[in-house]
Amino acid sequence: MEDKEYMALAIELAKTAEGRTNPNPLVGAVIVKDGRIIGKGCHERYGELHAERNAIKSLNEPAEGATIFVTLEPCCHHGKQPPCTEAILESGIKKVVIGSRDPNPLVSGKGTKFLREHGIEVVEDFMREECDEINPVFFHYITNKKPYIALKYAMTADGKIATKSGDSKWITGEAARSYVHRLRNYYAGILVGIGTVLADDPMLNCRLGEINKDEEEYRNPVRIVLDSDLRIPMDSKLVKTAKDIPVIVACLKGVDIDKKKALEENGVQIIEVPLDKSIEINDDNSRDIYGIQKHKELDINYLMNKLGDLQIDGILVEGGSSVNASVLKAGAAQKIYIFVGSKVFGGAGALSPVADMDISKVSESVQLERPKVQVFEDDILIEYEVKTCLQA
Repeated sequence: MEDKEYMALAIELAKTAEGRTNPNPLVGAVIVKDGRIIGKGCHERYGELHAERNAIKSLNEPAEGATIFVTLEPCCHHGKQPPCTEAILESGIKKVVIGSRDPNPLVSGKGTKFLREHGIEVVEDFMREECDEINPVFFHYITNKKPYIALKYAMTADGKIATKSGDSKWITGEAARSYVHRLRNYYAGILVGIGTVLADDPMLNCRLGEINKDEEEYRNPVRIVLDSDLRIPMDSKLVKTAKDIPVIVACLKGVDIDKKKALEENGVQIIEVPLDKSIEINDDNSRDIYGIQKHKELDINYLMNKLGDLQIDGILVEGGSSVNASVLKAGAAQKIYIFVGSKVFGGAGALSPVADMDISKVSESVQLERPKVQVFEDDILIEYEVKTCLQA
């Protein structure tokens, strides 16, 4: 095997822990001696051994003189686990090949400095682009202290997310919908608007175990609802399961104190959020396509700062067109997953994926970049990174 193959294996090892390490990064490590792999491991879950220590723990022979390939700069500080740099030094490993640089101020550059000062050869930025790709959530969160936000919506080939009557089940087939549950496992939180809750009464959980019986471990995301006037029903699935799977409801300060208390007694966490003062309020009692009254928009960035404080490092937004527009207008999105179903609805009355954002010129649009495409039977997934948002 060549060096690139060793690092590629470390990357694949890191990915096996998706959904279990947040808010820590995904990290894989492979130890090589005389052209043979003698140890390998990953950071399996938050609070447990890091990748380097797991790889060293797996050794089938002494590591003196060996090389370790690790996808992220080894840590050099005491957190929930002792420094990996010390474990590398004690093992006798003589060379460390690093993929990504760690932006965490507690680590950045200090891990490599420690290793070099103790006579260990260090190679940095090896397959860095490939290694960076597995940790966009961690990099964003550790740098900005608020969640990495990904929008997800399914639309028809002519760009509609529902018929003019509001029917939307199902735009995509089973294969595409199954992949969505992998995303729910990957992201620490899932966010919808109150319109989705009132229309669909969703669970918003991860059902990988139901879809794939071989799936041993998966994680339910924290369920987050934008509900300015606290209209969420007490008998909704979200409220009834809040003590088993966390639910956060974001509302305006001072709304229905009795309802707030009742929700909290049922395990729902309430976060009071101010109005987004940059958006003009329309009190004309207009209703959306589901017949649900439109309401005031909460300050998305204020909410994201609060969610970041709760160590929610990444959020999958599965709201309707109004929520998608709110997130984009706030400049809060980093990624968009667009599932294109093999159907056509037609008609001016059918709903678009993103509500009006008052854009009158092409130059004012949200700019996307770096598209990736996957095919799920007759459906397509297009992943975009958000290059510029309206208020970025």
